[in-house]
Amino acid sequence: QVQLVESGGGLVQAGGSLRLSCTASRRTLSMYAMGWFRQAPGKEREFVSSIRWSGGSTVYADSVKGRFTISREIRNPTVYLQMNNLKPEDTAVYYCAVQRVGANDYDLWGQGTQVTVSS
Repeated sequence: QVQLVESGGGLVQAGGSLRLSCTASRRTLSMYAMGWFRQAPGKEREFVSSIRWSGGSTVYADSVKGRFTISREIRNPTVYLQMNNLKPEDTAVYYCAVQRVGANDYDLWGQGTQVTVSS
């Protein structure tokens, strides 16, 4: 059973930074893409960012463009989300996810890590 292990969440003041990481437990996992999603209290889960495993092309939600940066480490394999200039509205549980090769959507999910931004 492949697991995604997330870390890096926490409490930070507005304007601060955090770096999330997510590592897949199996190095031979055939990944098409890895992504980050978030869910705030009382809201639906929303897309934050994704990165294609081959080639490294990235996509960002408009709400985080210019503030968040997604990157990957192929050998490990790990995906990072560098979050700068955090805002209170970024407060949410952040989940990483994997879309495996051949899958139509993200089909592996991490347990989530809490990010809280105080004003």
